[in-house]
Amino acid sequence: MKTKWLLLASTCAVAFISFNWLSNSNHVDFNSQIKPLLNKQCLACHGGVKQAGGVSLLFQEEAYGKGKSGKICIVPGHPEQSEMIKRLSTKDEDDRMPYHKSPLKAEEIELLTRWVKQGAEWGQHWAYQPPKYATLPTPSVWEDLQNFFSQRWEKNEIDYFVKQKLDSEHLTSSPEADRVTLIRRVCFDVTGLPPTAAMIEKYKLAPNWDLAYQQLVNELLASPAYGERWAAMWLDLARYSDSRGYQKDNERTIWRYRDWVVQAFNADKPFDQFTKEQLAGDLLPQPTDNQLVATAFHRNTMNNDETGTVDEEFRVAALIDRVNTTWEVWQGTSFGCVQCHTHPYDPFRHEEYYKFMAFFNNTRDEDTIDEAPFLRDFNATDQTKLRELTTYLKTQKPQNFDFLHFAKHLEPRHHAHYADRYVNGALLGDRNIGLKNNGSCRLPNIELTNKTQLLVQVAIEKTGGKLDIRLDSATGPIVGTVKMDSTGKANGRVLQYWPIRPTTGRHDVFLTAQNPKILPNDYFFQISWFVFLPDFPKNDETQKQLFTDLVAAKTNNTPILLATATDYPRKTHVFVRGNWLVNGAEVKPDFPKLLNHRPLLNNKTAKTRLDLAAWLTNRQNPLTARVMVNRFWEQFFGYGLVETLEDFGTAGAKPVNPELLDYLAVRFSGDWQWRMKELVRHVVLSATYRQSSVVSRQLLEIDPQNRLLARGPRLRLPAEMVRDQALAVSGLLSRKMYGKPVLPYQPDGVWQAVNSNLLYKQSEGEDQYRRAIYVFARRTGPYPSMQTFDAGSRELCLSRRIRTNTPLQALVLMNDPVFVEASWKLATRATAKTPKMAIEKAYQLATGRAIAAQKMGLLLGLYAKSLQRFRNKPAQVEAFIKKKSTAEIAALTVVTNAILNLDEVVTKE
Repeated sequence: MKTKWLLLASTCAVAFISFNWLSNSNHVDFNSQIKPLLNKQCLACHGGVKQAGGVSLLFQEEAYGKGKSGKICIVPGHPEQSEMIKRLSTKDEDDRMPYHKSPLKAEEIELLTRWVKQGAEWGQHWAYQPPKYATLPTPSVWEDLQNFFSQRWEKNEIDYFVKQKLDSEHLTSSPEADRVTLIRRVCFDVTGLPPTAAMIEKYKLAPNWDLAYQQLVNELLASPAYGERWAAMWLDLARYSDSRGYQKDNERTIWRYRDWVVQAFNADKPFDQFTKEQLAGDLLPQPTDNQLVATAFHRNTMNNDETGTVDEEFRVAALIDRVNTTWEVWQGTSFGCVQCHTHPYDPFRHEEYYKFMAFFNNTRDEDTIDEAPFLRDFNATDQTKLRELTTYLKTQKPQNFDFLHFAKHLEPRHHAHYADRYVNGALLGDRNIGLKNNGSCRLPNIELTNKTQLLVQVAIEKTGGKLDIRLDSATGPIVGTVKMDSTGKANGRVLQYWPIRPTTGRHDVFLTAQNPKILPNDYFFQISWFVFLPDFPKNDETQKQLFTDLVAAKTNNTPILLATATDYPRKTHVFVRGNWLVNGAEVKPDFPKLLNHRPLLNNKTAKTRLDLAAWLTNRQNPLTARVMVNRFWEQFFGYGLVETLEDFGTAGAKPVNPELLDYLAVRFSGDWQWRMKELVRHVVLSATYRQSSVVSRQLLEIDPQNRLLARGPRLRLPAEMVRDQALAVSGLLSRKMYGKPVLPYQPDGVWQAVNSNLLYKQSEGEDQYRRAIYVFARRTGPYPSMQTFDAGSRELCLSRRIRTNTPLQALVLMNDPVFVEASWKLATRATAKTPKMAIEKAYQLATGRAIAAQKMGLLLGLYAKSLQRFRNKPAQVEAFIKKKSTAEIAALTVVTNAILNLDEVVTKE
C-alpha cells in the first residue's frame, strides 16, 4: 500500500511539474516576442513618427488608450474587446491592419491575441533594465570529474559564461594559441604595436607560461604606447579632427585634447572621472587647465567660418551634434531621430530631446571665426605677467566681474553678430560691426548694473569722427561719448576702454556714429567684440595695464566649453518638427523619464552638465557600463557582444551572451571602479581570448563571425596599426609623444578645398615617422592610406569601423612611398651574408617567427627576378626606393615589401 501511495505521489508531482512547465512555456514574452513584431509590422504607422488614427503602440499608456474612432486599442485580458486584434483579423481590406499591406501570418495574430489574453504585459527592453550581477555558471559533476584529472580550461569568469554558451550550441573551445601568436596578438591589442624581437625572446621560452603571460600583460598596460592605442578608439567617438570641417575646413588647434586623452588612458583615469571632465570640466571647483582642455571633447564639432553663413544656425548644428554624440558614446542609443519626432522604436518623447539639449545650450561658443571660447596658452613673458596679475587680484575683494578669468579666456564678451537694428551700417563679413556717418546699431538687453566702461576691440579706419553711447533708443540719453581719433596698430585692431555713466538694470544700448568728413558709403570704424566692465580693482593703473597687455597678447588657443555668464542665459525651446527656426514650448535641463534613475536630482531647480555626467555614470544607469565594455570587447574580438555598438535600442542587435555582458558591466562600474585597464586585463587574461584562431570548415559554417567565441580572433589590423607596424618593424618608428600634428608623405592634390588657407607642407626628420595617432586629421582630406584601411573622416561620431577587404589596400602597401621606404629600411636592417639569411631575418622581424620552407622558396625566387631586373636597368634602383643604393638592396626591398603585404603580417590572428 505504501508503495502505491509513493507511486501516486510521484506521478502527481511529475504531472504538476509538467503542467507548470507547459504553462510557463506558453507565456508570451513582450521583449523577445511582441516588441520585435510591433517594430516590424506596426510602428511605421503607429509609433513616434506617425500615429495614424490617433493610435500609438510605442508607449503603454497610449496603446491602452482610445484612437480617433473612440475605440480602445488594447484591452488587457480581453482580445475580443481590443480593436487592434479585431483589425488584424478582419476580412475587410479597408479596415484590416497593416493597412493595404500583406496581412500578418496566422501564427503572428495568434501570438498577439494570446499576449493580450494573458494581460498584455508591457515589458521593458533589456537594455533599459539595470544590469544585474550574473550568477557564475557552475560546471557539472562530470566536468568537475574531468577537471580533477586535467587542467581546467577556464582562466577567469569570462570563460565560464563563454563555455556555457558553447555547451548550449554543442560546440567546444579551441586550444590556446602558440606563444608567439599570443604575444603578437596581445601586443597589438594592448599597445597597438608589434612585439620587439627582445620581447618575444624574453617570453616565448619562459618556464611558467601563465605567470610570464601575466607579466607581459602588466608590462604592456604600463607602456606609454597603451594610451596611444586606446586614444585612437576614443578619438573616433570624439570626432576629433585638426580641422574645422565644412567647405573651407581650415586648421583647428585642438591637439592638446588629443594629448589629454592619451594621458588619461595611460594614467588609468576612472571612466566616471574621464566622463565628468570631458562633459563638465569647466564646472568643477577651480578647474585645472587639463580639466578645461578635456571639455574640448564637445568642441570637436564642426565650425563654419565661411562668409555669409548664419552663426546661430551652425551653433545649433553643433549643439544637436553634442546631444547625439553624447547619447551614442555613453548610451549607445539612436537618440538623434527624437530631434524631429518621438522615437519610432524606443520610448523617448520629442520634448525629452530638448530637455537634454538644454544641458548644452548655455555654453559660450557661437560658431565664431576665432572658435571662442578657448584656453589661452601664453608665452613665457606673458606667463610672468599672468602670475603677477593673479597674485594681485587674489588680494582684492571679490568683484562682480572676474578679470583673471577674462584674461585667460577672453570671456564673457559679445561678438559683433550680437548687434542688430542697423541704420547706415551693417555686420561686415559676419564678424565686425561697421557704421557709416549718421549710422547706428543696437546692443540688445545689456546688464549695466555696476558697469562703468566698455572694452572694445576696434579698428578705426578714418579718424575725425565720434561715437555716442545711448540708452534705450538711437535718440535716448547719452551715457558716453568717444572720439574716434586713434587708428589701429599692427593687425588693424586695438583695445580701447570707453567710459560710460553708471546706471542700473538691463537696457538696449545704441551706438550712434558721426563723421561728416567721410564719403556717404564709407565705414569709418569696425568693432569685432565688446564687453561691459566694472572699474578695475582700486583703479590700479599698473595692474590694469598688465590686464590689458594679457588681453591683447598673441596666444595659442585650444577651444573648450565654458558656461554662459549668468547675465545672459539662453532659453531652450522645443524645435517644432526639428526646425530650429520654429520654437515650441520652453524646457529646462532634464533626463528622459525612462532612464531617470536619480530621483534626487528631480528636486534640483537647475540641473547642470555636472549632474549629466553623474547621471551617465551612476551605477543605476542601465546603459553606460554595458555600452563601454561592449566597445572594448569589439576591439578585441571584432564584434561586440551587442553587434550594433551604436544602438542598444529595440532596433539594434540582441546581445549574443547577455549574462556575460551584464557580468562585465557590473564588474567594470563596481568592483573595478570604472578602471579601464582592469577591464582590458581581465579580457586578455581569459582563456577565451587566448584561444587559437585556427578554424575548421564546420565551425566556419556554423559561426562565420565567431560570435560564439569557439576560437580566437582573426582580424585585419586597424588603419593606424597597419602603418605603425610597418614603421616599427623597419626601425623607422619615432616614439616621440604629444604635440602638434605631423604631416608625413601623402600624394599631391589631396588637400584642395576652395578658399582654404591650409597647405600641406611635409614634416621633416623624425616627425615623418611618428605614430598614426599624431598624423594631421583633416575632414575634407583624410590621410589617404588610413582611409583606405577604413579609418573615418571624423565629421561625426564613429562607433565602429566597418572592415573592408579591397585591392586598394594591397596597392597601398606595395606602392605608397611610406611603405616602400619602410620596406627599404627593413631590407637594410635585415642585410646578411646571403639573400636567404636576409629574408629569414626580415620575416622574423615582421612576424616574430621562422619562415616556412615553401615561403622561403617563393621569396627567393622573387629576389632573384628582382635582382636581375635591377642589374639590367640600374636606373630603376633609385626610381624605386628614391635613394642611391645597390641592386641587391633594391631586390631585397622588393621582398620585404612583399613580406609587409602578407596576410599574416597585416592580420591579428
